[in-house]
Amino acid sequence: MVALVHSPQDVRPSGRLTLQTAEIAPDITAIRCLDWDRDRFDIEFELQNGTTYNSFLIKGEKNALIDTAHCKFEQLYLSKLAQLIDLTTLDYLIVNHTEPDHSGLVKAVLRHAPQVTIVGSKVAIQFLQSMVHQPFNSLIVKSGSELELGRKHRLEFVSAPNLHWPDTIFTYDAGTRILFTCDVFGMHYCDDCLSDEVPHLLEADFRLYYDCLMGPNARAVLMALKRIEKFEVDLIATGHGPLLRHHRDDWVDRYRRWSENQAQTETFVALFYVEGYGSSDRLVRAISNGIAKTGVAVELVDLAVAETHEIRTLASCAAGFVLGMPPQSSQGSATHPGLSTLLATVSARQVFGLFESGGGEDEPLFPLRSHLQELGLVEAFPPILMKSAPTEVTDKLCDESGTDLGQRLTREQTLKHSKSVSSGLDRALGRISNGLYLITATKGDITSAMLASWVTQASFEPLGVAIAVSKDRAIESLLHYGDQFVLNVLEEGNYQPVMKHFLKRFPPGADRFAGVDTYQANNGCPILAQALAYLECEVTGRLDAGDHWIVYGTVNTGRVAKWEGLTATHHRKVGTHY
Repeated sequence: MVALVHSPQDVRPSGRLTLQTAEIAPDITAIRCLDWDRDRFDIEFELQNGTTYNSFLIKGEKNALIDTAHCKFEQLYLSKLAQLIDLTTLDYLIVNHTEPDHSGLVKAVLRHAPQVTIVGSKVAIQFLQSMVHQPFNSLIVKSGSELELGRKHRLEFVSAPNLHWPDTIFTYDAGTRILFTCDVFGMHYCDDCLSDEVPHLLEADFRLYYDCLMGPNARAVLMALKRIEKFEVDLIATGHGPLLRHHRDDWVDRYRRWSENQAQTETFVALFYVEGYGSSDRLVRAISNGIAKTGVAVELVDLAVAETHEIRTLASCAAGFVLGMPPQSSQGSATHPGLSTLLATVSARQVFGLFESGGGEDEPLFPLRSHLQELGLVEAFPPILMKSAPTEVTDKLCDESGTDLGQRLTREQTLKHSKSVSSGLDRALGRISNGLYLITATKGDITSAMLASWVTQASFEPLGVAIAVSKDRAIESLLHYGDQFVLNVLEEGNYQPVMKHFLKRFPPGADRFAGVDTYQANNGCPILAQALAYLECEVTGRLDAGDHWIVYGTVNTGRVAKWEGLTATHHRKVGTHY
């Protein structure tokens, strides 16, 4: 029988935020922040039943807090936490996942407990350094890492990248057989019932949550399920919604069945690397981001901890793979064992890409490249070489390389889709004519450009324009809220050389302005010297439109070069592809 420890906030008031605490096992207290009236979560969810943010306190010889909550609960949460424990005695803050709804109060906890050591994956610690903007003690963990708290509380950690952020870990307490999973197995469902006594009330929210967050990473779900099979679990302590105790096996089985069905038809790329070696983590994030833009799924595989059967399964099923060169084997001239398994499994039907990790002892890249090409594999992008520490330019190179790989895999699918549209509709869409423009954008040391025709004035007050940008375009990452761009208007009769130049396919990292005359706008972006007119803009809105983003820009200034000139127009024959 679970005993609830009530405070005055445990009873639902006329307001919208309450807090509930419950002892869920000896020395372990759940702290549930109930957000009764929240009606939207990110862009995926229109919530019907609010949500909760669940946090957990373990008291042993060492004390640990697992996750925090949304910052809107700061006063309620810290007040209750201070009642449960003297914050000067808190030893660890375990961050299973750094999304703000779970880590929003990390900085507040550090303010009251500066001695605490934050425990998380390497990526999570990096994210937190950018979030809290202050030094803190940290402990990086991955699959197999353990933390002894005493009083039979021994924690073991499991890496679960891409569920649904790259930083995710699970925490398992062997003493109480509780698995803390943060987002995984959760649901947006707010109720003061602590656990899953009445499953039919939860099924719709559980499925919606899976479809929106976990389904797109079905293979990562299956890998995570495989890694937790060894644990005897009595309770799954999730980060959202009720805790899963009474129907635990059924919920897990649903994840397995749904993910197996999804994975059977999913095109995916496997990214093999060694976590924490050189700059591999950073490069993998950038490459995977580029691949994901094309709608291709990505599976991250740490060669240091992945079992042989995991490497073999993913390498044989993937449409392509990317390999960050691992450190050379300590066994003389022997190849890294994970690399040996990979080479024994790949086939000629796959595409591949290679990058140096920059750890100083990388396996040699070019002999491996030659070997893969001899086997008949197709190289998706030139090798990424590390001659110095990575920069924003390196990140952009990796992003564009990933996009090139993803586009190669989706090209045939895109062509099939365009052919599936009736010729009448296809040609009718093509009759929508547009002007021709060149969008240029600069952020830091990165500059990019895109020939565009889906452009329109969108408002008078403030003056604004809207641009449709395909999600897999290189310039997309430079067109987020607050970014600057220039809309260059091309001139009728004088646009063909510019159009020809910017329509060609640029290799990853190439200078798109080589041989093109430009000068700098006030906002730092290039102005095309032969433009008929230009507008300097700031991104103040983005709307998801399927395979495109609608980017809204507020116009700050502009100029016309030729008063008598006319805007170039574009007449398409078909409307289902460029």
